[in-house]
Amino acid sequence: MNAADAVDPVDEIFALFKQRGTGAYYGESVSMAEHMLQAAHCAQAEGAPAPLVIAALLHDVGHLIETVPADIADWTTDAHHEEVGSRWLAQRFPAAVSEPVRLHVPAKRYLCATDDAYFAKLSPASVITLELQGGPMTRDQAARFEAETFYREAVRVRRWDDAGKIAGLPTPALEDYRVLIKSLCSSIQ
Repeated sequence: MNAADAVDPVDEIFALFKQRGTGAYYGESVSMAEHMLQAAHCAQAEGAPAPLVIAALLHDVGHLIETVPADIADWTTDAHHEEVGSRWLAQRFPAAVSEPVRLHVPAKRYLCATDDAYFAKLSPASVITLELQGGPMTRDQAARFEAETFYREAVRVRRWDDAGKIAGLPTPALEDYRVLIKSLCSSIQ
C-alpha cells in the first residue's frame, strides 16, 4: 500500500463514531459516543494535557472496533476492549494516548482495591463488568499496576470514564477534537 492508499487515522476515528458510536453504551443511559465525549469533556474541564484528553475521548474505541452482545446481561466473558483499543491506538498515536487506554480497566480494579469509597460509585453495568474483568486487584496486582509508567494517567482516565455516563450532558462535539486528534496522530509519523 502506498501513501495515497493510506487511511487517515482521523477519518478512521470519525467513521467508527459514525458507524458504531450511536449505539447504546452497554447498560448505561448514554450512547457510546456520548460516553466517550463526556469523558473527554471531563478531562478538558480538569485541564488535562492533550494526550490524556484524547485518551479519555478514545478510551472505549475497542468497543467500536469489535462486536460484543448489545445487552450487558448476555456478557459471559470480558471483551478486553482496553487491549483491543490500545493496540489499535498504538498504531496511530503515541504511548501517552494508547497506554492509559490499555490500563483503564485495570485502573478500575485497582481503585476498587485501594479506594474504599470507589466501588459504591460504580454504575450497575460497571459492577457487572468488574466481575468479568477479575474483580478488585490483590495487593500484589496493585503493586504491579503502580509500576506501570502510565498508571496515574490511567486512573485519571478511569475516573473520567466513570463520570461520563450522564444522559443529556452537553459536551463539545467530536468535530471539536479534530485538530487535536490530527496533531497527536502526526506526532508518531
